[in-house]
Amino acid sequence: MLRLKAFRPTNDKIVKIQLHPTHPWLVTADASDHVSVWNWEHRQVIYELKAGGVDQRRLVGAKLEKLAEGELEHKGKPTEAMRGGSVKQVNFYDDDVRFWQLWRNRAAAAEAPTAVSNVTSGFASPPPSTKGRHFLVICCVNKAIFLDLVTMRGRDIPKQELDNKSLVCMEFLSRSAVGDVPLVAFGSSDGVIRVLSMISWKLVRRYTGGHKGSISCLMTFMASSGEALLVSGGSDGLLILWSADHGQDSRELVPKLSLKAHDGGVVAVELSRVMGGSPQLITIGADKTLAIWDTVSFKELRRIKPVPKLACHSVASWCHPRAPNLDILTCVKDSHIWAIEHPTYSALTRPLCELSSLVPPQVLAHHKKLRVYCMVAHSLQPHLVATGTNVGVIISEFDPRSLPAVAPLPTPSGSRDHSAVYIVERELKLVNFQLSSAANPSLGNNGSLSETGRLKGDLPDALQIKQIKKHISTPVPHDSYSILSVSSSGKYLAVVWPDIPYFSVYKVSDWSIVDSGSARLLAWDTCRDRFAILESALTPRLPIIPKGGSSRKAKEAAAAAAAAQAAAASAASSATVQARILLDDGTSNILMRSIGGSSEPVIGLHGGALLGVAYRTSRRISPIAATAISTIQSMPLSGFGSSGLSSFTTFDDGFSSQKSPAEAAPQNFQLYSWETFQPVGGLLPQPEWTAWDQTVEYCAFAYQHYIVISSLRPQYRYLGDVAIPYATGAVWHRRQLFVVTPTTIECVFVDAGVAAIDVETMKMKEEMKLKEAQSRAVAEHGELALIAVESSQTAAQDRIKLRPPMLQVVRLASFQHAPSVPPFLTMPKQTKVEGDDSMMPKDMEERKVNEIAVGGGGVAVAVTRFPTEQKRPIGPLVVVGVKDGVLWLIDRYMCAHALSLSHPGIRCRCLAAYGDSVSAVKWASRLGREHHDDLAQFMLGMGYATEALHLPGISKRLEFDLAMQSNDLKRALQCLITMSNSRDIGQDHPGLDLNDILTLTTKKENIVEAVQGIVKFAKEFLDLIDAADATGQANIAREALKRLAAAGSVKGALQGHELRGLALRLANHGELTRLSGLVTNLISLGLGREAAFSAAILGDNALMEKAWQDTGMLAEAVLHAHAHGRPSLKNLVEAWNKMLQKEVDHTPTAKTDAAAAFLASLEEPKLTSLAEAGKKPPIEILPPGMPSLGSITIQKKPVPGSLNSQQQPGKPLAVEGSQQQPGKPLAIEGSQQQPSEQLAVEAPPTTTPTEESTPPPGEGSEPTSGDKAPIQSSESNSDLAASASVERAPAASITDEAASEGPSQVTDPQEKPQDPGTPETNVPEASFALV
Repeated sequence: MLRLKAFRPTNDKIVKIQLHPTHPWLVTADASDHVSVWNWEHRQVIYELKAGGVDQRRLVGAKLEKLAEGELEHKGKPTEAMRGGSVKQVNFYDDDVRFWQLWRNRAAAAEAPTAVSNVTSGFASPPPSTKGRHFLVICCVNKAIFLDLVTMRGRDIPKQELDNKSLVCMEFLSRSAVGDVPLVAFGSSDGVIRVLSMISWKLVRRYTGGHKGSISCLMTFMASSGEALLVSGGSDGLLILWSADHGQDSRELVPKLSLKAHDGGVVAVELSRVMGGSPQLITIGADKTLAIWDTVSFKELRRIKPVPKLACHSVASWCHPRAPNLDILTCVKDSHIWAIEHPTYSALTRPLCELSSLVPPQVLAHHKKLRVYCMVAHSLQPHLVATGTNVGVIISEFDPRSLPAVAPLPTPSGSRDHSAVYIVERELKLVNFQLSSAANPSLGNNGSLSETGRLKGDLPDALQIKQIKKHISTPVPHDSYSILSVSSSGKYLAVVWPDIPYFSVYKVSDWSIVDSGSARLLAWDTCRDRFAILESALTPRLPIIPKGGSSRKAKEAAAAAAAAQAAAASAASSATVQARILLDDGTSNILMRSIGGSSEPVIGLHGGALLGVAYRTSRRISPIAATAISTIQSMPLSGFGSSGLSSFTTFDDGFSSQKSPAEAAPQNFQLYSWETFQPVGGLLPQPEWTAWDQTVEYCAFAYQHYIVISSLRPQYRYLGDVAIPYATGAVWHRRQLFVVTPTTIECVFVDAGVAAIDVETMKMKEEMKLKEAQSRAVAEHGELALIAVESSQTAAQDRIKLRPPMLQVVRLASFQHAPSVPPFLTMPKQTKVEGDDSMMPKDMEERKVNEIAVGGGGVAVAVTRFPTEQKRPIGPLVVVGVKDGVLWLIDRYMCAHALSLSHPGIRCRCLAAYGDSVSAVKWASRLGREHHDDLAQFMLGMGYATEALHLPGISKRLEFDLAMQSNDLKRALQCLITMSNSRDIGQDHPGLDLNDILTLTTKKENIVEAVQGIVKFAKEFLDLIDAADATGQANIAREALKRLAAAGSVKGALQGHELRGLALRLANHGELTRLSGLVTNLISLGLGREAAFSAAILGDNALMEKAWQDTGMLAEAVLHAHAHGRPSLKNLVEAWNKMLQKEVDHTPTAKTDAAAAFLASLEEPKLTSLAEAGKKPPIEILPPGMPSLGSITIQKKPVPGSLNSQQQPGKPLAVEGSQQQPGKPLAIEGSQQQPSEQLAVEAPPTTTPTEESTPPPGEGSEPTSGDKAPIQSSESNSDLAASASVERAPAASITDEAASEGPSQVTDPQEKPQDPGTPETNVPEASFALV
């Protein structure tokens, strides 16, 4: 609940501190006047400077800047060279600071019942005044420094330009009026307030006649009458009011009201927003008192001394849901942050936290005590409090996930008046809210044209809300932190006070209590009025530790506190989860006394379609947590408790997100069924909260850095997770999940897609329906009814396509201002600024005209994909849901806020998620056409491909995908023809003969582009043909086939697999003429493999043989002819052998010198005569079983055993590539033979060829582990050849080696294994004869 968010150690004490409202920036000034800007989120220092003296870096930068601009050196000393003196105040100023200052003042004024109608918290954002700059403003005694953090260029205003008076404090004056320039007011040592323009950098106004001494603090606020006021506090103890509604002609202003506030001087002033009342002023003085003032009568309401004997130096108005009674934070020079409870009547002061327990122990020395010197609460995130101490900057975080004690009630159908119930000051109250009728009458009307989008830089007008708060005459027993929840039917309201612990269930109709008891946690079922509670015994009260008592009493009190903590821990461990049901008569019955058999203590309950129970895991406990209370810390009630104990304590409550990575995400969360109370599934990591869809289709489990979204029907399926960190709550609205984080509001659009389980479930449901129909028919008409029922009913069904799940996150609101164009030159001179401003309206007008012209028809269309982020309400929020076309939220002040969902980019998505796809398309058409692709992709993910096709601006590529998804194949074909530019290709008479297409000698550009386009989309053409075949649309398939066949006729256009797919589809459609033409074209292009495949599909063996023969693939042709007994076998073998012989004869020889040639000749076999040298035997390679081409073939038997290199002439020589296994047919024999003899290389090496030893044609012999697999030639293809391929290149190289090198190169394979890189000589089922 309390943890350290960030810590930055420093050497000197921090005396001034300020937080930026929207960026994670913190500016500090220490006692040595060093100013530092720190990014506390990324732990990085953005900027540092020495403000009290002369910052040399800034001085050098200013001189270089002037030299670059060509300015001559001034006679006087530059302002950067002046010593600043003591730093009195530091602050940020930009458009965000300006907006939230105005918002805070207006919202506080609007709470008053007497507030005029024009004072509301919702107002149009002021026009950007700083134009993208982020100023750091440092108020020093001798000058004010304005530094732009974007460009790091600054401007110094010396006190000589402000009447030469020392500067003490400052405040920004700004209004939301158009053309209002930013002003900064400086309180001076002479009691005069001087106002400086940040445009002209000149003094424009003085506030005089008020203070006798120096001015110590300034603040602007708005009265309930709508008047802007400036309040100043001085060292004379006076509090003076001035009018901040300044006119341009007023130079001197006198005070409106002066009153004595403190003795000894006013230290600080703060504005406090009061729920349901006019704002109040809080002042602290040097007299150690804190005073509260009414802003209507300006009377003192209360004066207290928060901490006796110590004066407060900082004060902050605070409103946190975890501590509803604490309204003011203050600090003195000790180690605590003090909180004041009910300051206007009980005014109890208690320590909110002890900062020494937060900082690392090594930071504090034993003799050093932590002291706080300044404190500021974050203006937009109340759970963050920054303190400046003597050891560094400490940013504390107080339970960021606690939500306001409010619960929305279901709205009756047809009503536009919504309500929510909340608790304030021990009473139930009701707030009714609705959109003002004058605000936007067309909200929720899809046909309205007044909802069109705006220009890019425009912010939507704030929606006007009408709300009334009503009293319910039902008191509640406690005023501590409470959690409200409503049952699924909306009939019952449950309130839990976890710190007591106690719960009550109220009946909404008459607000009577139907159930109550002791419980810390409560969770509802989303389907019925059932709930589960974590019962717990009443823990003993923590004793009061007297302050300043004797040591013996202090020890006794400490021992009693330890005993109470132990009792609380034992009570928590013995607590059980109990389920109860509320019946229609309002009675409560116990369903299950104890859910789950785990012995671990329960630390969390999560309601929904399933009951989630989180258990405490036994893990190593940190030293800090070990000394703290192990259960949820009880906060003392009003008038009870100890001033020495913190209301927020560092403890491990099971919800704390401060975990190390090693112990992150323990498996301690179990889901249980509400019906059987049995576990469902295994243990999961404990989520911080869960959200279940009312229709029980989706659920979301939130963790610290992401949200896991799952589908529940037809079975649990993980869809994905979205990176939305630190989410505090969410609500489902159909397929939309609206998520709130401390800084943003996001919308997650969810669709489960279509998975295989969905298709199976659909089939099962259809089968069940069919069986039910059969059983009904049999029951009515007897067995004869089955004849009619069993007729085929699913013949014309469309294919169900699978679709992946979709998660899309859209940010609806944040704190930051709409980003403006960053300036290229900051701090321009006055003339440039004035010229700039005069040009702005003209530029805007031109831009508006251009955008309307793009939209067409004179109707302004939305030119952005998503709207500009709206302003998120301040503080923790409860999401009510979507009603009347807006997203409703309720803040900690129980005020309702509405976020517009009317931008077409949002509305279209919401309608699609809701299921109204037709209206979604209507809204989407209002967006610029450049955004239609994005919306169409979204609708495709949501399952509305057919409707998305109606968007006029989608690209052709996306249109093709949508048409394929929606089975509109005719449109898909038109898209493909357009994309590929192939409208005239593939027709019967395109005006182009075949030679033109093949050679493209005429260079017809349209044909070239068309073929290139078809090739680019070849896969899409094939997919379209398949989809058309599956749905019986033959005409579309033929049109696509024509174009693909035309592209396939061009060499190199299509890949091999695409050509084979084309051939298969042509044959499937009976396009035999086109297929035959394709084969002829492929042969002429030299694509033998694809041509043979196409001919095989055609069933034409002669054409297949011709394809191989004409493209030079004779090996495949021979094997094919041999396998099919073709009569052309002999001619093919002769042609093949001639080709091999030609390759051998023309083998190129390497160039060598004379010595290398002589040594090589010594290794060659000696020839007996010159006649034998000229008679090199020709090559003859035959398929297995085929007789030799010559009349006589003499086959030599292989010589068994290994051969040595000393072979006698006349003996056969066997060359073996590897050791031969029995039954593995390979032997390559060769020796020097007489011219009349033949050298035969045959396989298998047997004396008598038998059927067993020769495998039949078409079977390849598999190599064993000792053999190497045959390497296929690049020209062969196992898919095409009917029998095994014969390798031409390896055969020729082996023959060449055997013929040229002779016996001297042959070695035993057992002595020298074959090199893996050499070609394999195992050629199965082919005998080689060298004649």
